[in-house]
Amino acid sequence: MKFSNAFIHTLKESPADAEIPSHKLMVRGGYIKKLAPGIFTYGPLALRAIRKFEKIVREEHDKRGIVELLMPMVHPQELWEETNRWAEMGDGLLKFKNRNGHGFCLGATHEEVITDFVRRDVKSYRDLPVVLYQIQTKFRDEIRPRFGLMRGREFIMKDAYSFDLTSEAAQKSYQMMYECYVAIFRRLGVEFRVVQADTGNIGGSLSHEFQILAENGEDQLLVSTVGDFAANIEVCPAADAQEVPANSAELKAMEKFSTPGLKTIADLSKATGVPEGQLVKTMFFATAEGGDDLKPIAVLLRGSDEVNPVKIKNLLGLANPPLLLTDKEVHQVAGAWPGSCGPVGLKIPVYLDQGVQNLRNYIVGANVDDFHLRNVNHGRDFQVTKVADLRLAREGDRAPDGKGTLKSYRGIEVGHIFYLGSKYSRAMNANYLGVEGKLEPIEMGCYGIGISRTVQAIIEQNHDKDGIIWPTSIAPFHVHICQLDPEDREVLTLADNIYEELAANGVDVLMDDRQERPGIKFKDADLLGMPLRLTIGARGLKEGHIEVVNRRTKEIVKVAPDQVLSHVLAWLKENGR
Repeated sequence: MKFSNAFIHTLKESPADAEIPSHKLMVRGGYIKKLAPGIFTYGPLALRAIRKFEKIVREEHDKRGIVELLMPMVHPQELWEETNRWAEMGDGLLKFKNRNGHGFCLGATHEEVITDFVRRDVKSYRDLPVVLYQIQTKFRDEIRPRFGLMRGREFIMKDAYSFDLTSEAAQKSYQMMYECYVAIFRRLGVEFRVVQADTGNIGGSLSHEFQILAENGEDQLLVSTVGDFAANIEVCPAADAQEVPANSAELKAMEKFSTPGLKTIADLSKATGVPEGQLVKTMFFATAEGGDDLKPIAVLLRGSDEVNPVKIKNLLGLANPPLLLTDKEVHQVAGAWPGSCGPVGLKIPVYLDQGVQNLRNYIVGANVDDFHLRNVNHGRDFQVTKVADLRLAREGDRAPDGKGTLKSYRGIEVGHIFYLGSKYSRAMNANYLGVEGKLEPIEMGCYGIGISRTVQAIIEQNHDKDGIIWPTSIAPFHVHICQLDPEDREVLTLADNIYEELAANGVDVLMDDRQERPGIKFKDADLLGMPLRLTIGARGLKEGHIEVVNRRTKEIVKVAPDQVLSHVLAWLKENGR
């Protein structure tokens, strides 16, 4: 493709609403243009990258016998009500009525639709297993869309669904999809990690995320320095770097003491001389959503720890992580304002993080403003509903598998796989007739890759101060020719010949044939980020060479014009075209 008819328009300055490098570069390079918050038009270059990624995805799915279909984006309300997700998904679903007053939503995910599709035709055990996938646009009404395609409202997604006879068979399908995803992301040529993850509102009992590593990633990952353990911080088990032995100290008499103005753990630690890790803080959460009945609970942690709401959600079997009570709600429950609250005398369930279990004679709030209690002990002074791992794991903790310690990374979630079990099949009566003539629910799994999100995540990992650095796998073009000296007939003829020769040999080529200064062409080439740049100009031809520039390393190789094709083909073969 030639620049003059490619409809590529670059910008010198970054847009004001772009916060991270990949968003800035995609807008500056003309890859995307915002139509509305969270909704973008994909320019010609972005679409080429997306289509190349889709091709990799299709090839890896097709070779495993996974069948492609295409489902509607508009879903009827009654289908989502079968699983109760019409209410559970809340405002994330964009809901509307048609002219007849029937309720619909834009598809945020397709578990209900695919289950309905399969249940119509699967009658007996002979009809299973089945694995289906699609690549399609989805819409989720994000509260605050940001970061370009990273957290948009409309996006392209690949979603697959497996249907099996038994749990064992379903987990084999899960493993097959796990391996399929690993193959896809390896082919991309990016640095990624597979981590244990929370199932969220999709449900199920087994889940892994595929994360592209990047400094600006939204997710925090914890990876063992030894062995294979890796998890999203949301679900990573917490284990102190050094195991804390049981405290056998004598239980002292509880006493109340004045702490005027001491509202934070840091202030209390400074005033009492007790390390934050030996103080205990009380946090209050609502386990019911909305309404007057909040069903509050208290959670106790060491002062140096952070609570993990996802662990609370999973412990209590909630649909979503619980929200902290407001200051006013805390006062109604505990009788004091936050900073002076504790577990003694509470009439609500009290959950104890395992890090507090071995503490003795600790300090907590007295549930009287500006007062605390010292020498408090669970079991004697208040009763615990349950002890569990409720804190956020952190770098330096022991790895849960006992091999090494945890190291922190930032990542961008680009793929997520779930073993669903029979959650959707039971709710929607998707059954099969077993060998013994008994109806059984179908065992399911679902598997998603954010197609458009992955393209931007790759840029977030692969860029420098000058622009994008595409991996060869999904670069819109392999080669970017900068044609200099437009008045020189020899330069123009050679550039056209090389352009045609490369294209004829399957190399995707973009040629900048604009009437622009070399500096502008070079800047745009760096911004757009194709793997190789060929500089064809009069001065180089007089010296008998063409410059081949490696975008990633900036290395320049001078190649004779008749050797350009063989050089480019060899480079692409070596670098994973």
